[in-house]
Amino acid sequence: MEFLSRMANIFMENRAGFLRGTLATLEISLIGTIVGLLIGMIIGIIRTSPKTKNSIVNFILGGAKLLSNIYIQVLRGTPMIVQSILFYYGLAQFAGIDVSPMTAALVVVSINTGAYMAEVVRGGIIAIDKGQFEAASALGMNHFQTMSNIILPQAFRNIIPATGNEFIVNIKDTSVLNVITVNELFFVTKTIAGGNFLTFETYLITSMIYLFLTLSIASLLHLLERKLRGSDSYDKIEIDVLKSAN
Repeated sequence: MEFLSRMANIFMENRAGFLRGTLATLEISLIGTIVGLLIGMIIGIIRTSPKTKNSIVNFILGGAKLLSNIYIQVLRGTPMIVQSILFYYGLAQFAGIDVSPMTAALVVVSINTGAYMAEVVRGGIIAIDKGQFEAASALGMNHFQTMSNIILPQAFRNIIPATGNEFIVNIKDTSVLNVITVNELFFVTKTIAGGNFLTFETYLITSMIYLFLTLSIASLLHLLERKLRGSDSYDKIEIDVLKSAN
């Protein structure tokens, strides 16, 4: 009981700090995931673009694909904590550009997420039946029209689970941003624990907050998937209709 009482006191005395850190974590994760998804869609379209009859266009497209591959390999092959330090301190040291820790966090999480989402989007596009590409081409649609009107709406539904997982991963991975003094949940927790010297109790509260966030978002995403997938009773309705027709 004494242990629980200490935890309750820590939370009540520092609830404003915990709330501020939680909101910052959610803001960085949500914006980073959305922007990363947009980056991933752009790169996904580029990487799945077919060759054209124009050699100049093919040269530009080849260069774009090469840069996209380099971007994906570098961002996926290095830790976010290292990317954060290089971006935040590197801009100031080599370019003389001072950015706020929050701005640096949003940029780093966005471009990091974009590298992962690019592969997710590419996989979602490839999963679409090739016959739909051929049908769109027969109708005179170019690649952009085919993507925007036919392929991406279907691919988006397929990548919702992966996008949700990336959002959850970002919520947890924002903890590494404390190295550039971003006031997210982990940084706030470290500050609180440094003041009360009750490290275990303080971090246990934080772990419960992270768990609550991830479980809540996972549940909401599951409901969204079910909504987009449609009613599970479609097959039953179809069977009933066939029976009544007979």
